[in-house]
Amino acid sequence: MTLRACGFLVFRRLASCVPPDNIEYLLLQTSYGNHHWTPPKGHVDPGEDDLTTALRETKEEAGLGAEQLQVIDGFLQELSYEVQGKPKKVLYWLAELKDAGTAVTLSNEHQDYRWARLEEACTLAQYKDLQDTLRAAGRHLLDKKQ
Repeated sequence: MTLRACGFLVFRRLASCVPPDNIEYLLLQTSYGNHHWTPPKGHVDPGEDDLTTALRETKEEAGLGAEQLQVIDGFLQELSYEVQGKPKKVLYWLAELKDAGTAVTLSNEHQDYRWARLEEACTLAQYKDLQDTLRAAGRHLLDKKQ
């Protein structure tokens, strides 16, 4: 059976920088395993729809709720990979933090967080499919500007 998880690529825009360098993505460092960096995400609970899962997990893991996020239309990425020999699918939506100064509050699942511009975020992400997803988000945001 395939594990299913959902989350958000949360980003903020910095007023002091010129696009596209004004966009930073939120990555959380896990407090377990090899301490990898990941956007907020988590497993779908029974009876829960995917977007509700993404909102719940982002609130639980980063302290950012629906009232602080603006979901960006037209962006949804699905990643498929194996974890400990089992297939896993992860859906990511793109969401802007409405107030760039909003504090992130970590759960015990994570030990650190970082706001990073695209290339730094890709370096932290380590996995090619997540890097490709971050780059697709960057392209989507640039395309929406034009």
